Amino acid sequence: MTAALAALDAIERRPLAHLPTPLEPLARLSAALEGPQILVKRDDCTGLGLGGNKTRKLEFLMADAQAQRADTVITTGGVQSNHVRQTAAAAARLGLACELVLTRVVPWGGADYELSGNIQLDRLFGARIHLHDGDTNRTAAMEALGESLQRAGRTPYLIPTGGSNAIGALGYAAAAAELAGQARERNVKIAAVVHASSSGGTQAGLSAGFAALDPAVRVIGIDVDAHPAAVAAEVRRLAAEVWTRLALPGDFPADKVILEAGYAGEAYGLPTAEMKTAVQRTAQLEGLLLDPVYSGKAMAGLFGLIEAGAFRPDDTVVFLHTGGTPALFPYREALED
Repeated sequence: MTAALAALDAIERRPLAHLPTPLEPLARLSAALEGPQILVKRDDCTGLGLGGNKTRKLEFLMADAQAQRADTVITTGGVQSNHVRQTAAAAARLGLACELVLTRVVPWGGADYELSGNIQLDRLFGARIHLHDGDTNRTAAMEALGESLQRAGRTPYLIPTGGSNAIGALGYAAAAAELAGQARERNVKIAAVVHASSSGGTQAGLSAGFAALDPAVRVIGIDVDAHPAAVAAEVRRLAAEVWTRLALPGDFPADKVILEAGYAGEAYGLPTAEMKTAVQRTAQLEGLLLDPVYSGKAMAGLFGLIEAGAFRPDDTVVFLHTGGTPALFPYREALED
């Protein structure tokens, strides 16, 4: 680990991901957009349970769970949560029981939504699913379940939505160091890292990491939550906690948190025309699959930023692919012409 983030070396983690993930050029897409050179950081290739960004967080979260002698992990998310699926896979890998509090938070009525994709894999990994209405307080539901398990003699460990607390966000401080190292090896100067932002942990870790390693790199989150003010506030809060945990000097520079709104659509998880265009165009130009909830909307955001002149032609922009491929299947109807 680089000197700036040396404190990461002392924090226990479980090796769950295939790291480093590839950093690849998107040459045909870059040419078609007539903008900066775009590289893709393939965190869809982390390996565990069909991959995705949450596996980096889970390396730290699962180590903490085992340090607390947990025999069960409880986490929460929507019906098609990628985080939930990766948590179920991590629990299976480590021999822990897994309880999932899923809420019908997305008003999407596709025929396959509660049968295929991530929820199908949750079941395959052996997790126990607790389905709730969309207005359920997830934290309260997890806590009630945890108390019930404790009364039965179990030792549960609760993981928040998206794995987004200061422990989980450490995974993306480490990812910033990994990406900075790949750029140095290739003699590439990164102008910006663009990615989907919702629960905040990924952006918080990246923002803290690059603020310490290379403050010139802009970490640009594309809001996919449809509540950008709340997301930005959560990113700033988590990044400050990561900064403190890593014993970095002074305070986290809050102005490093950049969140672009306008690409989420009417609500989290609802398809947009811009997302559909981005998913189709990226697939047809690069053979690269994006998902309709996160990376598809993030790529739509990158398209919009390029069109608005946010980057110079000689810039290098890294698109962080956060995974989510299993969600393509329950959203089949939204992606067909």
